[in-house]
Amino acid sequence: MKKVMFVCKRNSCRSQMAEGFAKTLGKGQIEVVSSGLEASRVHPTAVEVMKEIGIDLSEQTSDPLSNFQAQDYDAVISMCGCGVNLPQEWVLQEIFEDWQLDDPDGQPLDTFRRVRDEIKERVNGLVKKLG
Repeated sequence: MKKVMFVCKRNSCRSQMAEGFAKTLGKGQIEVVSSGLEASRVHPTAVEVMKEIGIDLSEQTSDPLSNFQAQDYDAVISMCGCGVNLPQEWVLQEIFEDWQLDDPDGQPLDTFRRVRDEIKERVNGLVKKLG
């Protein structure tokens, strides 16, 4: 089973939504976690917009990338263009993509929903690629 790491600056919105989608859309096909260059919290609005479509993020945690080892992952996905700030071993994994999605933090609910839907589309593609 392929292992995927979604990484972002604070591991609060985009990477958390991606983790939720990947656990749902890739169930039984991939293992997935998310982390941040720094840890913070799972953003309550991210939890809310995912709950709207039946995905529960309430058990997820915000964790620093330093808690993980790059060699344990087949695919590393940067959510925010932060790939340039990642330690080199993360960028050199079998699959590395930098999705550069807008940060919905502090934005209206519609922005959270738009970013959520963009993430779903990309995660779907990733699951197919890894499957």
